[in-house]
Amino acid sequence: MKNIYLYSMFILISFPTDLFAQSSKDKDNYTYQVREEKGDLNNDRKMDKITVKMDTVDKTRPLRLQIFLSQPNGKLNLDVSSTKIIEPQYPAEKQGEFNGYQIPDFFIEKGILQMWSEIKSGNITYDFKYNDGNFELINVKKLTNNATKGYTDENTIFTETEFNLVTGIRTETDEISGSDKALKVRKKRVLIRPLPKIQDFKFSDKELY
Repeated sequence: MKNIYLYSMFILISFPTDLFAQSSKDKDNYTYQVREEKGDLNNDRKMDKITVKMDTVDKTRPLRLQIFLSQPNGKLNLDVSSTKIIEPQYPAEKQGEFNGYQIPDFFIEKGILQMWSEIKSGNITYDFKYNDGNFELINVKKLTNNATKGYTDENTIFTETEFNLVTGIRTETDEISGSDKALKVRKKRVLIRPLPKIQDFKFSDKELY
């Protein structure tokens, strides 16, 4: 009887502890807001909102993008939530080191959601447009340079890439700062169908464009 009593007490004590551990694990720790932008994203003439929040508990400092669309009653409804689109500040694969890039900026212009990010030797801008219930990637602009010494000079070659995913036309233009004439222009057609959706987009996809 004594053993049965002790076993029963162990279950009673352990169960709440396990339950608490599970609830703590599932708790939303994206509490620190680093970005907010408002504007009409779905052409209904109502203000929508995007936010970027950081998980302050996870040591990798992951970030979450959320898109809220206005409803007829005036309230905002969560439409998209993604933790894949922005690289954590301290990625696990870097063993605790900073990733080297600032947190992306977001803008809403003429119904287009723009995401501006730093990349190696430059920056990249993604344009997402609301279509048939989804935010689709419709255009990518990228600017890089071939500097190897940590700074640019009169001999640095800048490459501007524009990829219109709707038409499939991808154009690369090489030029030197201050010159009115391009050194080289390269064009090709790359069709991506269906168009990438923002909820499926990953920060590592920058290598695709």
